[in-house]
Amino acid sequence: MSLLRQGLTPRLKPLSSRKSATLSVLDIGTSKIVCIVAELQPVETLEALRGRTHLARIIGIGHQRSLGLKGGAVIDLEAAEGAIRQAVHAAERMAKVEIQSVIVNLTGGRLSSEHFEAGVHVRGGTVSPSDVHRVLEAASAHSVRAGRVVLHALPTGFSLDAQAHIVDPSGMVGERLGVDLHVVTADAAAARNLMLAVERCHLGVEAVIATPYAAGLSALVDDEAEMGTVVVDMGGGTTSVGVFAGGHLVHVDALAVGGHHVTMDIARGLTTRVAAAERLKTLYGSAIATSSDDRDMLAIHQVDEDERDVPHHIPKSHLVRIIKPRVEEILELVRDRLKAAGFSAQAGRRVVLTGGASQLVGLPEVAKRILQGQIRIGRPLGIKGLPEAAKGPAFSAAVGLLVYPQVAHAEHFEPRGSGLFSARGGDGYFGRVGRWLRESF
Repeated sequence: MSLLRQGLTPRLKPLSSRKSATLSVLDIGTSKIVCIVAELQPVETLEALRGRTHLARIIGIGHQRSLGLKGGAVIDLEAAEGAIRQAVHAAERMAKVEIQSVIVNLTGGRLSSEHFEAGVHVRGGTVSPSDVHRVLEAASAHSVRAGRVVLHALPTGFSLDAQAHIVDPSGMVGERLGVDLHVVTADAAAARNLMLAVERCHLGVEAVIATPYAAGLSALVDDEAEMGTVVVDMGGGTTSVGVFAGGHLVHVDALAVGGHHVTMDIARGLTTRVAAAERLKTLYGSAIATSSDDRDMLAIHQVDEDERDVPHHIPKSHLVRIIKPRVEEILELVRDRLKAAGFSAQAGRRVVLTGGASQLVGLPEVAKRILQGQIRIGRPLGIKGLPEAAKGPAFSAAVGLLVYPQVAHAEHFEPRGSGLFSARGGDGYFGRVGRWLRESF
């Protein structure tokens, strides 16, 4: 079976650079679910974001504590459906629109990368669009492992005879045209259960995007994607990695460990409730020790104590000693995974940290020591109308889903028949009823 037949959804219809559009996206994470409705307005050019054709203006946003997910995968369909409904309803009320279909992201499902190469002889000596199509078809003739589905199929570069790293070979002269195709895959069951949770809310799924790809589209400027950057999206239940080079996504990976594991370590180490541990991590947590930690005292309520009971006190240094090993473990796992994939530390490498867990005090310093690169915290770029609370790294992936339709034309999938940006979305009420009838009888 070819790659084209192993995708969850067909490629999105290209977004016209001269037309406005209204778009709905759904960021389904282990710790929170975010639904955003935005208007995409055409722009001439953005200085640092030259690859974008539109500027997004948020008209509705809803976010809700995530339920029914663990490690980015659905473990309780009913709970996940309820949380999605609440986030979507809040966004609909704010935007005063009815959401018909959404673009969603996927972090669980053991994201991984595969690379395929193919070559064809050029007909007529000059590369034509049909030659480009033939070489992409040849690369797509490969199949991925059983039980996996294709999320993205991205050409990362063409070659013509001995010349490599060609961006667009059309019109060039040569005899043999080659292409490198980067394919991002995920476990079929995890991806389809995530889609099922969304579809049970009477929403169509227009596309499923790998979270590190969305985070990179949101937080990176064009020069960073060109020079080479590692995006580390640190969520509640997962940490996902995307490597960008030459303006393309060239590698993805994901670990089923994140900020929630730090919270659980605190709850166990201090024998306190999970909610209290999350509060301690958010307000006082740090990944590096300071000279004042032994003097700063924190009030702790034990699991079996009432809020009215007198708490006992511990020095902040005790909290740091619990947090630091887990943070180091996560970053060391990222480092080892990158090394195993052939992306070991390089001189001057840039690392962008995004996701809610990246906001932990001292994390950039620890990352600089372990990942050995230029570290910065990545935030959503080029977006208007975001509330102040949503301008941080925790919303990078959600905003990246708004950017994706502007670059979706690069994917090599069969084009979708119905337009994404039609008035009722790509999968209306009657379409869903027809599908239900076909599947049920």
